[in-house]
Amino acid sequence: MALSDADVQKQIKHMMAFIEQEANEKAEEIDAKAEEEFNIEKGRLVQTQRVKIMEFYEKKEKQIEQHKKIQMSNLLNQSRLKVLKARDDMIVDLLNEARQRLGDISQDPARYSALLEGLILQGFYQLLEPKVTVRCRQQDVEMVQAAIDKDIIVYKDTVKSNIVVRIDQNRFLASDICGGVEVYNDNGKIKVANTLESRLDLMAQQMMPEVRKSLFGPNPNRKFLD
Repeated sequence: MALSDADVQKQIKHMMAFIEQEANEKAEEIDAKAEEEFNIEKGRLVQTQRVKIMEFYEKKEKQIEQHKKIQMSNLLNQSRLKVLKARDDMIVDLLNEARQRLGDISQDPARYSALLEGLILQGFYQLLEPKVTVRCRQQDVEMVQAAIDKDIIVYKDTVKSNIVVRIDQNRFLASDICGGVEVYNDNGKIKVANTLESRLDLMAQQMMPEVRKSLFGPNPNRKFLD
């Protein structure tokens, strides 16, 4: 029996409703899958970016920490250098004050005369030459000659050898020298510098560790005391 037009239209509508329902379900399935894939990809991208951001800031933090350490090290070194500079300046001032006081020694004739005798005799012993020349300040010639006369006797008695000594009358020590003498061998190639300034410099070198310890205390970085 043939279907009427109404039945055909009804079946067509039924088929269209079924197709539309299938299409909607398929679309919903596609949307759900797309949403799921979107969320997965979004999560992956967010996690990737989070890791990158964390790595970036960790790197920045390490750089900042390293920079702080370098700055602290530089500041510490600068501070140490300033302390060392201040200490060196204090030592220089101390030595300058000592040099200024050297002139007082020659102002005391008895003390200066005894000092000259010791300085000249030491020059004799260091050279051990039969002929020596003594150079002094022009104003000290008389006092130096008196010291030489005494020292010759002591030298001959100790060394059991003669010595001829002359004072250089052509070249005197500079006027700014505080005192003392220079003793030369006969040809002038060997010199014993026994001016007050040279003796002070020698004593300063020898006693510098003790001076620094007295002024600034023991050196904490020094491991050996010998």
